[in-house]
Amino acid sequence: MGLEAVVSHELRQLGYAPKNIDVGRTLFQGEERDICRANLHLRSAGRVLLRMAEFHATDFGTLFDAVAELPWERWIPKNGAFPVAGRSQKSQLSSVPACQKIVKKAIVTRLQKAHGGFLLEEGAEFPVEVSLAKDIATITLDTSGTGLHRRGYRSLVGSAPLRETIAAAMISLSFWTPERPMIDPFCGSGTFPIEAAMIGRNIPPGLRREFISETWDAIPASLWRELREEARAAILPSLPRPILGTDTDEDALEMARLHARQAGVENDVRFERRDFRDLNCDEEYGCTFMNPPYGNWIGEEAEVRRLHEDIPRVLRRLPTWSHYLITPMEDFERLLGQKADKRRKIYNSRLECTFYQFYGPRPGSLGTQASRLQPGNAGVSPASTQDHLSLMQAGRLRSQVAFGGLSESVQNSAADFENRLKKLAHHLRKFPTKRGITCYRVYDRDIPEIPLAIDRYEDCLHVAEYDRPHDRSVAQQADWVDRMMDVAGRVLEVPREKIFMKQRRRQRGDSQYERYDSRDYVIEAREGGLAFWVNLSDYLDTGLFLDHRITRDMVRRESAGKRVLNLFAYTGSFSVYAAAGGAESVTTVDLSHTYLDWAEANMELNGFSHSDRRYRTIRSDVMEFLYDLPARELFDLVIVDPPTFSNSKTTETDWDVQRCHAEMLSLLAENLSPGGVIYFSNNSRQFRLDEAAIRGLAIREISAKTVPEDFRNKRIHRCWRMVRGE
Repeated sequence: MGLEAVVSHELRQLGYAPKNIDVGRTLFQGEERDICRANLHLRSAGRVLLRMAEFHATDFGTLFDAVAELPWERWIPKNGAFPVAGRSQKSQLSSVPACQKIVKKAIVTRLQKAHGGFLLEEGAEFPVEVSLAKDIATITLDTSGTGLHRRGYRSLVGSAPLRETIAAAMISLSFWTPERPMIDPFCGSGTFPIEAAMIGRNIPPGLRREFISETWDAIPASLWRELREEARAAILPSLPRPILGTDTDEDALEMARLHARQAGVENDVRFERRDFRDLNCDEEYGCTFMNPPYGNWIGEEAEVRRLHEDIPRVLRRLPTWSHYLITPMEDFERLLGQKADKRRKIYNSRLECTFYQFYGPRPGSLGTQASRLQPGNAGVSPASTQDHLSLMQAGRLRSQVAFGGLSESVQNSAADFENRLKKLAHHLRKFPTKRGITCYRVYDRDIPEIPLAIDRYEDCLHVAEYDRPHDRSVAQQADWVDRMMDVAGRVLEVPREKIFMKQRRRQRGDSQYERYDSRDYVIEAREGGLAFWVNLSDYLDTGLFLDHRITRDMVRRESAGKRVLNLFAYTGSFSVYAAAGGAESVTTVDLSHTYLDWAEANMELNGFSHSDRRYRTIRSDVMEFLYDLPARELFDLVIVDPPTFSNSKTTETDWDVQRCHAEMLSLLAENLSPGGVIYFSNNSRQFRLDEAAIRGLAIREISAKTVPEDFRNKRIHRCWRMVRGE
């Protein structure tokens, strides 16, 4: 079902005049010779059935009489076996077993009259089917036997097999020709590459198998031999370029290589072990064919969905190529982030799938193929089936790429971005040379259409893309990001491998702790004469918030001889500054093992050993820490820079800065020495400090003094200095 047009085209190439008569059924007329030719040459048909009769039947008497009148003796000898299968849909004769029994009895009656005597049914087999649809009975004789997707070359079956007939149909519906490169990045046991090689070399799909009608006396064996020899003589030499199939499963690749040898195309296909995400090719105007894994057959569902989301980002590397995918996933286009140019429902066995087509730009040589499309009666023409269909659809080809691409407006904004970066780079050129600041913000959404924050960490760039609405597809957005990164790298003289890109979305739960990568690209960043380990690759944030550069220095200047408490300590940068300022003690509190280990590493990097009793790290929920804090334990200087929202499996309640800040600060005030200071900050845009609910503290906002000049966004954070009275 879904391939009727393809089968009709193949029949026309063979010289017939087909007619699509029903879903999944195409009718053509011929003789015994044509039974052989159709079985040998049809690539996308499921079976070749001989239609014995079609008639209206609403009762068993009519069914029996009509079947008994047919010339069964022409095909079935006295010892022939004739099993009867059946199906019924929206018909009065709804009992399939009863219909089968009536048809069987009618054939027996006819054959006994024609041959005389008892029918043994021990010879060749003649499968009969009675099909009823809306009271129309169709009686057929199966000339193929096993389905035509059984080519004879696939002796082993891997996971989630795609039927060879469907693979051939998809290739026929594509723009692929033997002159164009082709890759199947999920090749499995090799169906797409092998079928394409057979099409390209005009190898009949039925050449290496047997058909049930070869055992029939009504079709001479000499006719089969003649047509096979004719088909072999029409096979073309090796393809001009090999077809590539890749997969991560070495066992599947071994199967693919075996199948290619058995199909006689081992020199026309190449199979390599490679992950889909590593797909690339320098050749142009090729085609990819894919049957990517889907959750209901192989692979975990979440992993499969991530893979599908990566498809457009990978395929954009092939800007001139066209891409053809089949999948049963209903939300496939949503996962890809764009609509296909064309889609078609196809059944892989009984699984309903959709064939998606994404068209690349037209190659300049496409029109030269028209002269090769001359259908003939001796088999599929050397140009192969898909050439004609390709030209029929050529008008649908777009000038833009299938995945990705940049509009003229993006090119213009990239030029504006480049000019802006040049001005900023000139303005900030004195930061490292005269001020000794080697980690600072370069760009901060200065152009609304380019919502990026670019920070320099030594000789690297860390780029955060703010989540903003746009009309680009997933692949176009990835191209947009690459374009902007190229501009930033060129202007700021940073190589691409030292530019690290993240997307900053609104955080929920523990998303701020989510690991984005595993490259572990860590550098030693310098600030204020101190050193910090910065991870540029793996987390949303690097480990050093540059907007608190001034606040950290304030803490250092006030820390001498003080008992310092750092809550929500993150990677401990405030703790390092406090220790460097001569603090009597530094207590660092956070709930994350990762960040506490990081904080200790930062302390060690600056010569403050965690084995020194003056420097404590405590893993705890901040509110629980404050509830359990002894009344006699007082601190002189406290730094609190909490997240807007946080939750953890280890705590019963979530942290919300708006809801919890007043209670937290009031608890802190109880453990603050007279004249003690709290630096409290956060970066929530909606935050409102509830001064009336905070007990025992004199409060003054100092935000304007704590935002460095390299941050054009003066609301990057808000900060207060709170003092307990004498």
